[in-house]
Amino acid sequence: MYELKDYLKAINKTKEPLMDDDDETWEKKYPPFVVNKCLMPFQDTILFANEMNALPHVDNKLQFDFFLNSLRPRNRFSPWMKAKKLDDLEYVKEYYGYNNEKAKVALDILDDEQISALKRRTRKGGKNGTG
Repeated sequence: MYELKDYLKAINKTKEPLMDDDDETWEKKYPPFVVNKCLMPFQDTILFANEMNALPHVDNKLQFDFFLNSLRPRNRFSPWMKAKKLDDLEYVKEYYGYNNEKAKVALDILDDEQISALKRRTRKGGKNGTG
């Protein structure tokens, strides 16, 4: 109960007003930053999420109600990047000099063998390195 998926499901799909009942825990457990981050990847929600990022002082209930009543119901799913991918992302950024967005695109294109080659090429010597 009171999980991120419940808030996102209400905002994106069911339009259920979770915070309108007597249970105050719904409002206390609402994670505004994470919800904004989950809504950022989509064209139809990025401006709404950006607006809420510009107003961090807004109460949790007001932010939730804003999303609930402003966004059209739609399936929105964006998987989180796994820890291994995040490590690989750093190698791509260092080797090519890319920012996060460009490195993510490059990471989708590169296969495991190419990523291993990048790791070898960016390896630094020293006590823990082999080079």
